[in-house]
Amino acid sequence: MDLWASDEVHFQQHGSRCRMWIPPEIKDPVLLHAPTRKSVGYFGAVRLRDGRFVFRRETQRFNGETCWQFVRQLFRSSQVAGRRIVVISDNAPYHHSRIHKPWRQEREAASNWIFFLPIVPN
Repeated sequence: MDLWASDEVHFQQHGSRCRMWIPPEIKDPVLLHAPTRKSVGYFGAVRLRDGRFVFRRETQRFNGETCWQFVRQLFRSSQVAGRRIVVISDNAPYHHSRIHKPWRQEREAASNWIFFLPIVPN
């Protein structure tokens, strides 16, 4: 059995460093930067057996369609004859999307399935 842990990450740039002259009597000035709205997102999964990493850069929003594209890529690239594939994922809403529900159910029947972590109340 191949056990995979998957998640997604989104990086945003909120400004940059600047260098300027400040009067010596002002200690630790705070300069707020305007957000640049530059961002990048990735879906990723790590095979726990050997650390193999599969990722997909996401330029749009994380949603059911983009999640489905990544999960299909993960299943295609991780298929080894005779090995069962199990993916551990969190409970983001797009992981349960109706768009790919029939596909997930078909994979469960073929012994390749996605296991969602339980929701823990606060």
